Amino acid sequence: MKAYINEFEIYLKEVKKSSSNTLESYLRDISQFSVYCDNLKLRSVSSVKPIHITDYLQSLTKSGKAPATTTRVIASLRRYFEFLKGRDLVSDSPVADIKQAKAEKKLPEILTSREITLLLSQPNSSELKGCRDKAMLELLYATGIKVSELISIKITDINLQIGILHLHTGKQERIIPIYPEAIKALTNYCNNVREMVVSDNNTTELFTNMNGQPLTRQGLWKIIKYYADKAKIEKDITPHTIRHSFAAHLLENGAPLKDIQEILGHSDLSSTQIYTQLMRNRYAQSYKKYHPMAR
Repeated sequence: MKAYINEFEIYLKEVKKSSSNTLESYLRDISQFSVYCDNLKLRSVSSVKPIHITDYLQSLTKSGKAPATTTRVIASLRRYFEFLKGRDLVSDSPVADIKQAKAEKKLPEILTSREITLLLSQPNSSELKGCRDKAMLELLYATGIKVSELISIKITDINLQIGILHLHTGKQERIIPIYPEAIKALTNYCNNVREMVVSDNNTTELFTNMNGQPLTRQGLWKIIKYYADKAKIEKDITPHTIRHSFAAHLLENGAPLKDIQEILGHSDLSSTQIYTQLMRNRYAQSYKKYHPMAR
């Protein structure tokens, strides 16, 4: 099973031009399935049958994996076996007739304003790492950008004098304001910490790890999770939680949905409308909880 994963990676990069996130997901899913096949003593890709795929998917479900995860794994395996079939390494894809499970649609978890304030107060700005982490968390909440966008920001993308972030995402450009507290944290980091962490003058990224190397999405997620645990926030926080909270808080305080769409970089307004539904559900829950005649 493992013999063709490197070739598959090259195919995804050079032929399909897959994004780094897609590439990472595909390779992780295929590698984990490969381990499963090794345990079954399936030594070649041609030995994999539909029953092996369905048994594997059932094992994921029994281990507590969400339907969305199973759906993604099916997509990864389908693409992998299509690749193998295209090279005549298998005669038929064992995933061809496997139906994707419907991912459960649920509204995103958001933090309250109090929880956000608590989260942002956790890093110790008197320490190098804490100063960097404070700047990152403040920038995430100030702009609502994705984790993948934050780790790609260049030092030249941010103007602290006028307080804006100039974000480049593919062909799209967004200019997002930054509130004063975030500017203060970023200024402290840029003036007092970044040069001590980033030894290579050719490094253009605004943020790096503490060794001056590029940050990863997983690395940043661990940082967010660490401070959420430290703040004793018990909600199921994902890398998107701060972004969701940013959008929900803007909407809650009267920002037009169209403006939120522009700031978030959503190409379709329907992607932004989920926050309207989230607010309605939240108000409905409060009504049922606190109205004396609704209990």
